[in-house]
Amino acid sequence: MKIDLTETTSSKINQALVSARRAAGSPAVGMVLTLVVVTDEENAYDALKAAGDSSREHPSRIIAVIKRVSRSPRSRRDARLDAEVRVGSDSGSGETIVLRLHGELANHAQSVVLPLLLPDAPVVVWWPEGAPEDPANDPLGALAQRRITDAYSAEHPSAELGVRAKSYTPGDTDLSWTRITPWRSMLAAALDQKPVEVLSATVEGESENPSCELLAMWLSDRLGVPVERTRSAGPGLTAVRMQTKGGTIVLDRPDGSLATLCMEGQPDRAVALKRRETAELLAEELRRLDPDNIYASAVKFGVDRLGGAAEPKSAEPEKPATAAAPAAAKKTAAKKAAAK
Repeated sequence: MKIDLTETTSSKINQALVSARRAAGSPAVGMVLTLVVVTDEENAYDALKAAGDSSREHPSRIIAVIKRVSRSPRSRRDARLDAEVRVGSDSGSGETIVLRLHGELANHAQSVVLPLLLPDAPVVVWWPEGAPEDPANDPLGALAQRRITDAYSAEHPSAELGVRAKSYTPGDTDLSWTRITPWRSMLAAALDQKPVEVLSATVEGESENPSCELLAMWLSDRLGVPVERTRSAGPGLTAVRMQTKGGTIVLDRPDGSLATLCMEGQPDRAVALKRRETAELLAEELRRLDPDNIYASAVKFGVDRLGGAAEPKSAEPEKPATAAAPAAAKKTAAKKAAAK
């Protein structure tokens, strides 16, 4: 069931939710958390689909906050709230509220969202892209116990990891970290099977992929060994090699789906290591609402402490030569000739 509300208020949205639940035959609220998705019109469909799919594992009230940019000065002054309420099959296992904030109201999204939060339930805020530099001090982030960002969507992903480290507050996490959970589990299991001293490691993956840097920082932080970051054509993270006193341990995934684990003295083993969809990543993060201390330690380790070809910081590009430069040179030469 879908209910469209134009020029509405938070109170009217709550009334529409109650009416929709009664009409759907489920007046009780059986949701475990409130998921606030801060996005724009371009990415709203994909973000809401991922949130709806994840709600099948974690029934939740999904509140999508879409800030509409006004073009004229008059429309920027006018505050208006449009909403769409979805209940039942149109909203996964929970209920969805899509808020479109116009004008000055876009600067006060927290005042609209606050009355719509589930009482006595945890709040999670997710920025699919365009996350603030300090999520915990963002007006919407301050409402949440858990804040999810995604460095992969940033213009300079590796530099974004530095921003995340600088502003880290317990409760922050990033989907770039969630993407490497299977890799971390597999590498930890390999070392449990063959307890040997690790001397160094290499993490190989495509450029502009912060998950590769995070995995390298995690290895170096936990093992206390130098880790080199090398580039490959991808997709994503392609290989990890750990040099040990008992030989080399290699976890290689060239196709983004099936990996091979190679250990000295043991036969090679094929392991499933498929790249996961956003809904699976989000569902994993919603399973725990306590601070992730391992992520905090890894992200604070610092990309600049890794060996190899780390992604360079953005710098001012050289200005190309133009016709103005030769013209200026000719003018200077003419002045000198006239002075003689």
